[in-house]
Amino acid sequence: MRAVKILSVIGLLLFLIVGGNFVYGWTAAGPSTRDVTIIIKPGSSIALAAQQLEKGGIIKSADAFVTRAKILGRGKTIKAGEFEIPARASNSDILTILSGGKTVQRMVTIPEGMPSIMVYERLMANEQLKGEIAVPAEGSVLPDSYAFEKGESRAAVLKRMQDAMSKALNEAWENRSSTAAVKTPQEAVNLAAIVEKETAKKSELRKVAGVYSNRLFKGMLLQADPTIIYPVTKGKPLGRRIRRSEIEAVNGYNTYTKTGLPDGPIANPSKAAIEAVLNPEKTSALYFVADGKGGHIFADTLEEHNANVEKWFAIRRQRGEM
Repeated sequence: MRAVKILSVIGLLLFLIVGGNFVYGWTAAGPSTRDVTIIIKPGSSIALAAQQLEKGGIIKSADAFVTRAKILGRGKTIKAGEFEIPARASNSDILTILSGGKTVQRMVTIPEGMPSIMVYERLMANEQLKGEIAVPAEGSVLPDSYAFEKGESRAAVLKRMQDAMSKALNEAWENRSSTAAVKTPQEAVNLAAIVEKETAKKSELRKVAGVYSNRLFKGMLLQADPTIIYPVTKGKPLGRRIRRSEIEAVNGYNTYTKTGLPDGPIANPSKAAIEAVLNPEKTSALYFVADGKGGHIFADTLEEHNANVEKWFAIRRQRGEM
């Protein structure tokens, strides 16, 4: 009887040791010494995922991971996607990450007022995307930051950008003011692109829109410098002063020689700029010029405007820009 008791005690001790090691292996730090990104393909089983984890040096044993997950994982199932596994992550931590669905967030940002040729170049330069796209129609992309998955098609990302613009434009159009000078959603995009290019200050958007709306109602030339540049560079920075020949050029965009709006947008305007032209500030101003501080000085008359221009020229001469 004594021998049986001893054997029972030994068996119990062995069971506790093995069981303790089994549980410890579930929560103990893993072998990886660095953060690792892993992609779980749709339809992957936990066993297949475990093989990827072992191959990547994230866990010691795929079989042990699967066994522990079945017993200690509380019924958790893995999801497809791209996941970042931190260094020394335990088996338990890894299953929590793979089952939580919180995938790696990759973002591509389109700044407000970026022309479509530069949107195209930004998407094509992103090596984590795949596939070809054409240069999108000007004004069809809503500036914002967009999440994407590694290996996703550029066409799919671009479609999200264009769908976002369509939604934003439709919503803004539905809430337009009766004081808006534009007659169609496309005209709203055309004018919003000019407003976006003329001021970087959000607080000025509606007032600049009000000035251009006043000029449209009066049949005046808009005389927006960015519309001179667009036919020359397709919206990219000119990198030099505008030439007299370019100011006098007659085309569908140059609002120094063409009355009304340009034939199309000169950039991709933000939702705020679109809302500004559809709800312009009520103002009597017809002119504006830079104030040297990042904003603009507005004027009701040409005489007042010319005086403001002289002040701006004096600032530029003091800076050595003229």
